[in-house]
Amino acid sequence: MTPSETPIAIGSDHAGVELKAQVKQVLESAGHKVEDFGTHGPESVDYPDFANKVAGAVVSGQASFGVLICGTGIGISIAANRHAAIRCALVHDTTGARLTRQHNDANVIALGARLIGPEVAIDAVRTFLATPYEGGRHERRVAKLSPERAPVA
Repeated sequence: MTPSETPIAIGSDHAGVELKAQVKQVLESAGHKVEDFGTHGPESVDYPDFANKVAGAVVSGQASFGVLICGTGIGISIAANRHAAIRCALVHDTTGARLTRQHNDANVIALGARLIGPEVAIDAVRTFLATPYEGGRHERRVAKLSPERAPVA
């Protein structure tokens, strides 16, 4: 997990706010710049608002990667994937985090705060950020997911 000059965008709804704070602290301790798009408290909020902010930061190049957290990770990952050029994967462990980077070139990771503990979540984020995309045999498939990489017909 080598820090880059481009920040990592992070966001959560109310269910993920505590886990987000823990992940953010670990990333900053490792030397990463982190742009926190909220939420910052337990008041009920709508997860698509935070998925949109994080996805927008990744698409624009303001952030190199995104980390999203809600109760299950499902809703926030669906919201993020509505953005062209976002490949957001809901992961539950380091294997999923590693494979989604290697095979899918995912640029956003989603976590379910009610489903995994902080140790697993932090290990998954570390693995996600440290794993390069393999390209090669995966490129054709990823191009079909990504308008900016799709072959010209």
